[in-house]
Parts: sequence; C-alpha cells; structure tokens
Amino acid sequence: MNHHLVILKKPYLDLILSGEKTIESRLTKGKTAAFGRVQAGDKLFLKASGGPVSATATVADVKYYPNLTRPQIVEIKQQYGPQIGGSDAVWETLMDRTCGFLVWLGDVRPIAPVRIDKKDWRAWVVLTKEKHFGLLAAESMGQDRHH
Repeated sequence: MNHHLVILKKPYLDLILSGEKTIESRLTKGKTAAFGRVQAGDKLFLKASGGPVSATATVADVKYYPNLTRPQIVEIKQQYGPQIGGSDAVWETLMDRTCGFLVWLGDVRPIAPVRIDKKDWRAWVVLTKEKHFGLLAAESMGQDRHH
C-alpha cells in the first residue's frame, strides 16, 4: 500500500468533503511520478493548495489512461463529469492532455488540520519512508493509540 499527498484547489476539496465529488482526476501532458503507482487500498492525504492537510481518503478504484486523446477526454467528461466536477471552461483546458488517471475516493474523513513544509509545485506526491512531510509518523502514532 502506498501513501499519497494530494494537493487540491479548495473548492474541489470542499466538494470531496461534502460527498459531491467522488472521483479525483489527474490529466497531464506527460506521465507524472504518481502515474502507475496509485492502486486500490492506497491512503490519500488531502491538502488544500496553500492550506493544511485536512482530510484523508482511501483509493476505492483507479483507472489509467496512458495515451489520452481529445475524444477520450470528452468521453471521460460525459461518463464521469458529475463525480469529478469542473466547469466546461475547466474541461476545455484539459483537452490537450496526453495521459492521466481517475481515482475513485472512498472512506473520506476530515482530520484536524496538519500544516506541512512543502515548497514545490507537485500536485500529487507519492510518500516514502524518507520523504513524507511527517504525515506517516503522525498516522502510525494515531494507529498505535487505537490498538
């Protein structure tokens, strides 16, 4: 199981927390470090851009698109648009993307806000034992208290 830090614009994080947004999409102009490394059962730490980590979720399912075309993106929008969110204008900006993935979110839970020291522009970070912004240590301590 992998752990991930997922950076979202605040309106999208709010929609996830309200249950209106149930799929997170990452459509990019090239494969990112997270491509192929997200799988069902993985844990997500959800962070508002410029804000704290304020929720967790579990990956219920994931679907990869290694060679996206405009017709495929239109199909994704038609099939999953309501669960993903985003205006027509936002979708139009995504039409030139060449790969991506969709993540079905499960077990979404708000948590006490955790500020982390993240200065780079990555919007999705696969966490490791060496680089986890203190999130994995906090999680294991929380689990230990419950056992």
